[in-house]
Amino acid sequence: MKLNLTPLFAALLLAGCASAGTVDPAQLPQAPAAYKAASANDAPALTASWWQPFADPVLDDLVGRAMAANTSVQAAANRLAQARAALGGAEASRLPQLGASAGAGRAADPGARGATQYSAGLNLAYELDLGGRLLHERNASSLDVRAREQLLADARLLVQANVARGYLALRALDAERDIVRGTVAAYAETLALTEKRARAGDVADLDLARVRTELAANEAEAFALDRRRLELETALAVLLGEPASNFRLAPTPWTTALPTVPAGLPSELLQRRPDLAAASSQLQAAQARVGVAQAAWWPSLALTAQGGGVSSQVSDLLRSGASTWGVGLLAALPIFDGGRREAGVNAAKAQLDGSSIAFREQFLLALKDVEDQLGALTLLQAQGEANSRAVSAAGQALRLSDTRYRNGLVSQLELLDARRSELANKRAALQVRSAQYQATVGLIRALGGGWSEVGVKLAGR
Repeated sequence: MKLNLTPLFAALLLAGCASAGTVDPAQLPQAPAAYKAASANDAPALTASWWQPFADPVLDDLVGRAMAANTSVQAAANRLAQARAALGGAEASRLPQLGASAGAGRAADPGARGATQYSAGLNLAYELDLGGRLLHERNASSLDVRAREQLLADARLLVQANVARGYLALRALDAERDIVRGTVAAYAETLALTEKRARAGDVADLDLARVRTELAANEAEAFALDRRRLELETALAVLLGEPASNFRLAPTPWTTALPTVPAGLPSELLQRRPDLAAASSQLQAAQARVGVAQAAWWPSLALTAQGGGVSSQVSDLLRSGASTWGVGLLAALPIFDGGRREAGVNAAKAQLDGSSIAFREQFLLALKDVEDQLGALTLLQAQGEANSRAVSAAGQALRLSDTRYRNGLVSQLELLDARRSELANKRAALQVRSAQYQATVGLIRALGGGWSEVGVKLAGR
């Protein structure tokens, strides 16, 4: 069953946006009634600080540092400041404009000697917004500001999610490095035992070479994990806005909690996700700009007034005999513009259509993101349970093989094979656990993170 969201989106787009531009309802998205991979739960809704349920003080500190110094967040904040400045200009154009002037010049009558004339005055101008052009421009600028506010929230959410993912991946890698180093230590112990037996003539050189091969291969794997950890650490430094050379994150046990995330309903995504809210505001702004283009067909009408004084003496400028004043009405209407205004309207409508398509695409991608992460969490849960059984069985097989090998009951190949199997299953289980954390952060990101801060506002003034 599908829930038709066309009335909802139409209301969001049309309410308070007094322009002649319209959106084709067929281009607006429809949301399903529920996520196909969601399961009911009673988990509380996440707050704006969505990372706190992971109960990791180090993660809390890293996110706080990123919010203070991340360059992507700073760039988004700068774009918001630019949009607010543009809104200030649009609002100022609707107010009367008052200016002062002063000047001096020489003029001469025929047969008379030239004299210097001084002037000073005030000029007042006010444009009558007959077609609503100034109002539409102000509304479009206001919606631009709203979109930039929502894009700033989205930039923050993206950085928070990337910090959480990078940190959790690093902690998972530390745990994997411990497993591999433990295996290296076990191979070193096996090598010592094999060398002792080789000196006694109990094992062949081939057995000794096999153990040395396994030891060296796992040492190389440990170095590969060290290299990967370095890459994750430097990536975190960039997210925190800090020099990679100065950033260190010491290995610690991985005790981060894994919270349960409520999926909610697909129809709530518009209120939750800041990128969808921004796309909605951009769509409304494109709608307002259709009104700006259509208002170009109206005549331009401005009231003007001026007053001041003109005198040959600066000291006489303020005397009543030197005062001048005037009022006027200026009207302008292009008669023939070669189709420029019509082209402007068509361009604005095309931009509106493009914004509508972009909004629909964004909404569909948002649904896909949520479904992907919900499905991943469900499958990873089952995969993790299977991995746990495999790790348990592989550990038991290794213990039995080690005992039998020490007692000379099995060959070295059986012991090495059991150790390889345990290592592979432990690493696989750890990687599944890491994937569960990554999918949880991905789901929070897909749902809008701290969505209590973000919501679509109507365009009413």
